[in-house]
Amino acid sequence: MGTTQTEVTQLKLGKLKVARQRLLQRYKHKTFVSCLAGLYGCQWRRYQLTHAQPGHLCCSKLEFGSVALIVLTFCLSLVFLYFWGEARNDYNDFDWFNFGNLGFWFPWSMVLLILAVFLFTYAAVLLLLAVCLLSEGQRLYLHWCHKIGISVTLILSIVASSVLTDLWSKEWMTVLLSFQVTAPYLHIGGVVLMTLLSWPIALHVFRISMRVRRMAIMVLYITVLVTLYLVPLGMYSPCIKERSTLGSAPALIGHRGAPMLAPENTYMSFERALAAGADGLETDVTISYDGVPFLMHDKNLRRTTDVKDVFPNWTRTSPAMFTWRELQSLNAGSWFFSQDPFGTASSLSPDERLQAQDQTVCTLRDFLDLAAQHGKLVIFDLYRPPRSHPYRDAWISRTLDVIHNESSIHSSQVLWLPPELREFVQEIDPELQQTTAEQAPVEDLQLRHISRLNIHYSSMSEKEIRKYAAANISTNLYVISEPWLYSLAWCAGAHSVATNAVHILKNLQRPLFLMTPDEYRLMWTLTDIISLILVMIIFGFHWWRERGLALSVDSSSVHENGSYRQFRTEVNDVWSLSNMSDSDKQEPSL
Repeated sequence: MGTTQTEVTQLKLGKLKVARQRLLQRYKHKTFVSCLAGLYGCQWRRYQLTHAQPGHLCCSKLEFGSVALIVLTFCLSLVFLYFWGEARNDYNDFDWFNFGNLGFWFPWSMVLLILAVFLFTYAAVLLLLAVCLLSEGQRLYLHWCHKIGISVTLILSIVASSVLTDLWSKEWMTVLLSFQVTAPYLHIGGVVLMTLLSWPIALHVFRISMRVRRMAIMVLYITVLVTLYLVPLGMYSPCIKERSTLGSAPALIGHRGAPMLAPENTYMSFERALAAGADGLETDVTISYDGVPFLMHDKNLRRTTDVKDVFPNWTRTSPAMFTWRELQSLNAGSWFFSQDPFGTASSLSPDERLQAQDQTVCTLRDFLDLAAQHGKLVIFDLYRPPRSHPYRDAWISRTLDVIHNESSIHSSQVLWLPPELREFVQEIDPELQQTTAEQAPVEDLQLRHISRLNIHYSSMSEKEIRKYAAANISTNLYVISEPWLYSLAWCAGAHSVATNAVHILKNLQRPLFLMTPDEYRLMWTLTDIISLILVMIIFGFHWWRERGLALSVDSSSVHENGSYRQFRTEVNDVWSLSNMSDSDKQEPSL
């Protein structure tokens, strides 16, 4: 006997009923829930029977406070992680700052970064577990170990952020600058996160019986979502521009040479910077007790020489109080390997290691001759010697004497930065490029013959840079070593940057995160539209599902230990109902 058309139709209807019932059914993910409860509350049982209907008595007041604490800790640890992650450009300065105060070298910056990652990960995992448990209708019981852990995490995040703000407050400007290049992508991340949260939120909203609570959750969620959708209207980024308006890449000035590739302020360091493609060189100049200008940044010789071994009683003495002969006896390269400030010492070849370990203190004359040989610009800070120093009042004249009479550099290659006696210097040598760190009015700078600004990157402003450029005053930013920060300076129109990473930034062919306004609008609108469609589908599905469950539940539905209703429909029941219906239809024809 063959299968009739009626039987085929009945079979299809039966399958559709089974599929619909499976969509409507609420499942017990026993193993999954047991794992969640074990991780969150250390309740390692196969299945938790004491669960609550979502939105109703999910936890006690104490546990609700624990959840609020987790959310607060998550937010603060995220701020701490982002803050210190974006401060990577200045890790070296931070470590040397601690070296100067503590007297020993240790990579504190990396320790803080690892701590920030750990704290954020811990808070994020606990928050994710809480959301999953609530989605499964489970009551929350945070174990006391986690309560202590999350409290410690919160305290550490607050303390670390407070200490860094006190010692390194300018890094908050770095965070604000980072938003100019990362904000478009943070916006996408925020929209994606809110879209994912729509599933558990919709699940709870349509199961909550209290209309006020339901409306409050909906209004809050929609407000946050719409705000995220509209955030780009108030967003600004120099890197969102037409490619035709992008200027040339800022010139690269090796900050103390190439300190990632060789000991800073040594002849080898400047050679490596030039080999990597530097357009100029930056250093710091001090004058020895017998009148020899040499290169040294610190207020003592402990960090970059072996003065502790050669002159153990003079470790805190100003470098200017040493004679040149005494300075020549110091090794200025071995510290680079013992302290490895940038973690790059291992990249040197055996020959380069031997050369670096044999470096001595470099004179200003050798530095200038090297720049003159390659036709590069130079810029340097000039430190006035301490009281009782023979050149205390002649430090500028002595430096000019080296430029004019002892070195082969041309005055036009020198960016003269020292602010003292500027009029005197300008009168003696008008070809020096007068440079200042003061962002004064344009008219004032022109009266003082200033041709270049030398400012910290945290003062970066596209509007200000363009204003000075219109008056033929170029801008140099220091110290920029991260590609994203260099990209921002490029987009903002900076003319040059002092950097520790010439060899890295020289390889950038275009700014990171650069996009045209049309490309950004397309990315923004597509993200918002796709998110809106998905959110509507998710809320629509949960509304249909909960409405279907409400219509199909019968009076025999069982409540287990105060749990929400369990709707268990077996496939056989569906088939039996289908067969009974078919029999009733066929009886009149018999």
